[in-house]
Amino acid sequence: MDVVHTAADLRARVSAWRRAGARIGFVPTMGNLHAGHLSLVELAREHAENVVASVFVNPTQFGPNEDFTSYPRTLDADRASLAAHGCNVLFAPSVDEMYPYGAAQTVRVEVPQIVETLEGALRPGHFSGVATVVTKLFNLVQPDVAVFGQKDYQQLLVVRRMTKDLCLPIEIVAAPIVREANGLAMSSRNQYLSSEERERAGVIYRTLCAMREQWNAGRPIAAIESDARAVLEAAGSIPDYATIRRAADLSVPDLSGRHGAIALIATRMGRARLIDNLLLAH
Repeated sequence: MDVVHTAADLRARVSAWRRAGARIGFVPTMGNLHAGHLSLVELAREHAENVVASVFVNPTQFGPNEDFTSYPRTLDADRASLAAHGCNVLFAPSVDEMYPYGAAQTVRVEVPQIVETLEGALRPGHFSGVATVVTKLFNLVQPDVAVFGQKDYQQLLVVRRMTKDLCLPIEIVAAPIVREANGLAMSSRNQYLSSEERERAGVIYRTLCAMREQWNAGRPIAAIESDARAVLEAAGSIPDYATIRRAADLSVPDLSGRHGAIALIATRMGRARLIDNLLLAH
C-alpha cells in the first residue's frame, strides 16, 4: 500500500488507474481506525478494483468547544490496518494541503434543509465542514464509488444530497453499523469511555430496539421518545435527543403511515458524546 501526503502524488496514482480502466473506491475517515472503518474498506473493495482511504482530522467540522485538538491521531496504526484490509493508497494530507488559504478562509459547501435539525441544530457549521472537505476529497480522488457508515446517518444524507445536487458521478454506498458485543456502535470516541461506561453505553442500542418495537406496535411518537429519554437518563447518560424521523429527510413522520422511519439517539456518557440509529421496519 502506498502512502501519499500531497494532492499531486494522489492524482498521479489515481490517473494511472483511470488510464488502465480500473474502478476506484473511496473511504474518507478521520483516522483512529476500528473494525467499523475497516468494514467500509472491505465493502469498497467489493465495488472497485482499487481503493483509496483518507485519514484527515478536518478542522472545519469541529465546533469551538469540541475535541479537535485532543481527537486521537494514530496514523502508524491506521496505515497497518488499512494495508491488511486491502487498501491500495492511503491519503494523509496536512491541513495546509487541504486548505491552502487557511481553514477559516476556505470556500464552503452548504447543504440546505437537511442540516437544520438534530446534529446540524446542535453543532452549527458542522455539516458545512463535512460537505466542504468531502467535496474537496471527491475532487482529488474522483472515485466511482464512495462508502460511508450508516452510524453517522445525517452525514450520509448530507453527502448523498450534496453529490446529487452537484451532479457528481459518484455512487454513494451505505455500510451497516458495526457493533460491540453489548450493541454499542463502534466509534473512535468510544475510547473516551471507562470500562464501566462502555458497558453501560449498551443501553443506547437496547433503547433503539425498544423504540422500534413500540413504533411497530402503533404507540404515539411522543410517548416513545419520552420513554427513551427516561431510560437513557436512568442509565447515567445525558441525551441530546432520542427521536423518530422520516429516514428519507429527517422530517417528522407522517402519522397516516408508519413506513420509512428511523430512530436516532445522541447522548453523552462521561466524556463521550455517542450517536446511533436504527431503521424502523413495519
